[in-house]
Amino acid sequence: MSNFLPINTILVPQGAEYKAVCRGLSGVTGSIPTVVAIPVGMKPLLKYLQQGQFLASKSRVLIMGLCGSLSDRYTVGDIVLYQDCVYQGKQQECDRTLTAQLHSALSRDAINRVSTNSPPNLVKALTSDRVIWFAAEKRRLGKTLTADVVDMEGFTALEFFNTAGVSVAILRVVSDDCQYNIPDLTSAINSNGSLNPFPLAIAMLRQPLAAIRLIRGSLTALKVLEEVTNLLFSGSNQK
Repeated sequence: MSNFLPINTILVPQGAEYKAVCRGLSGVTGSIPTVVAIPVGMKPLLKYLQQGQFLASKSRVLIMGLCGSLSDRYTVGDIVLYQDCVYQGKQQECDRTLTAQLHSALSRDAINRVSTNSPPNLVKALTSDRVIWFAAEKRRLGKTLTADVVDMEGFTALEFFNTAGVSVAILRVVSDDCQYNIPDLTSAINSNGSLNPFPLAIAMLRQPLAAIRLIRGSLTALKVLEEVTNLLFSGSNQK
């Protein structure tokens, strides 16, 4: 039986997020989407998308991963579905039909199988070309832009795929809130969108309390990401 969600491809940032999605799909039988690991950050992602020819115009893409909260309303482990994404005054919308299908699937009773035990939130996202690590800046951006969450890939992906006529939805899990700082990981992201372990370790050691919070939040969010992936696509085989 084919997936009840008409999704051909899942794009997810490389590393822990990619592994969590793959774990979520590992026990699923039947038809599952192709999972593609993408680089972190706007410029590396755009370069990658421009080089890749893995999508046809009729494709339906689900972008998954983690995000940061810009609002007190959203905390670690919350599942969010993007309605749109903004960057420097520009806006790109997610596919309304695909987003509604995802929201419906996750709002059923089966959501109780996910750790957070709460339905997904429909949000406005901000895409940033740098790591927003300072909590006060997160809150300020959330208020001035009326945005709920922040990531580093969403707008770029939407702009690229919307131009190409590819339907896109974005589902992420909050890994850090706007109450506490996280380590400044800017120096740990290479120009190709990969994480450099040594600068990453240095950044964590410089801000140990923030690092502990980020690790705990990320582990919680990755578990939810794995569970929600499994929920979405294991449901496809249930009659």
